[in-house]
Amino acid sequence: MIVRTLKECEASDRRVKTDNWESTRMLLKDDKMGFSFHITTIYAGTTTHIWYKNHLESVYCMAGDGEIETVSDGKVYKIEPGTLYILDKNDEHWLRGGKTDMKMACVFNPPLSGKEVHDEHGVYPVDESVIG
Repeated sequence: MIVRTLKECEASDRRVKTDNWESTRMLLKDDKMGFSFHITTIYAGTTTHIWYKNHLESVYCMAGDGEIETVSDGKVYKIEPGTLYILDKNDEHWLRGGKTDMKMACVFNPPLSGKEVHDEHGVYPVDESVIG
């Protein structure tokens, strides 16, 4: 059994910060669960280009507000507490923080190893050791 608290993880190297967001990676590849679990804060007023070519992601908004826009068709979806969005087709998108920070619970498959940040295309690199 694995038991961790958010507070413990935030005070460790499992917390990754950028100008637009911070992510506390509570469950990672090394935990051998086949997915990773993160609590991520999207800062208010920010816009982040994201394209998880190598990962599927599911995101649940716990607090705050914002929106997501799919690049392929320009559709914009409001995000507020209780909203779940699923990037089931490796959807390239723009994630925008609203008037308040968004607190999100995120699941990635395949799992992240821990220190990933988006490259110039909005992509996390793939870790070949978790595939196949």
